[in-house]
Amino acid sequence: MPVFVFPGQGSQFPGMGLELFDEFPEIVREAETVLGYSVPEVCLEPGGARLAQTRYAQPAIYVVNVLTYLRFQRRSAVRPSYLLGHSLGEYCALYAAGAFDFATGLRLVALRGALMAEAEDGAMAAVVGLAAEQVEATAATWPGGGLWVANLNTPDQVVISGGVEPVRAAREHFLAAGATRYVVLPVSGAFHSPLMATAQAGFAAVLADAPLHELRIPVVANLTGAPHTDAGLRDSLAAQICGPVRWADSIRLLLDRGETRFIETGARRVLTPMIEKIAS
Repeated sequence: MPVFVFPGQGSQFPGMGLELFDEFPEIVREAETVLGYSVPEVCLEPGGARLAQTRYAQPAIYVVNVLTYLRFQRRSAVRPSYLLGHSLGEYCALYAAGAFDFATGLRLVALRGALMAEAEDGAMAAVVGLAAEQVEATAATWPGGGLWVANLNTPDQVVISGGVEPVRAAREHFLAAGATRYVVLPVSGAFHSPLMATAQAGFAAVLADAPLHELRIPVVANLTGAPHTDAGLRDSLAAQICGPVRWADSIRLLLDRGETRFIETGARRVLTPMIEKIAS
């Protein structure tokens, strides 16, 4: 049985989902009822202006990822051995595992996106060529602090978060420490950092009343790199907003358990190259 993985924010692009919306009209209508706007219009509008905004991108990615998964299941009915997703993609994995129905997951994602969008004046950058421990040490020596490890994607690709000015100014600091590349990412917030504390608190209140069910398939948590427990699911999802995404640890766990087949279920291949890098 394969592992199914779901990409998160950054995987979106104008035109995504074009081949899916007509195949699942009832789900598309349900999404519009939940959100109050059309996901196909957001995905297909020229230029993708709304797709560049967190509050629209997160629900759109959730819908397209879920529809991609449902189409795969309709054609092959393969049961996953494990599920996991990168950041936002974790909600798609939890939907597939039975933690909530489509509409509940979409409401959670929409609220998460709205809360995270309110945390302005943040930025992120990908640091390539340094191990996670080196990135953490280099961030800790940045004058004035305010830089945190956000995504541990591969053994030599780590994403940091912080304020806009520190993230942009720290390029030479990381290159001097041995990084081969330092790329500021096109995002509007310092996701997975303490600067998301207000969003995390607001989302924890939302999760407290959310109807969550026992997982039918194991889902590996971004926060810990280990499978979710039913009892700890709410706390883990809230803490994920400020905590780092331990993607490399999650994939290593599955490789150590003998998993060799991974199927990426989203608009385009984003996670597969990372998985190949971790496994090499």
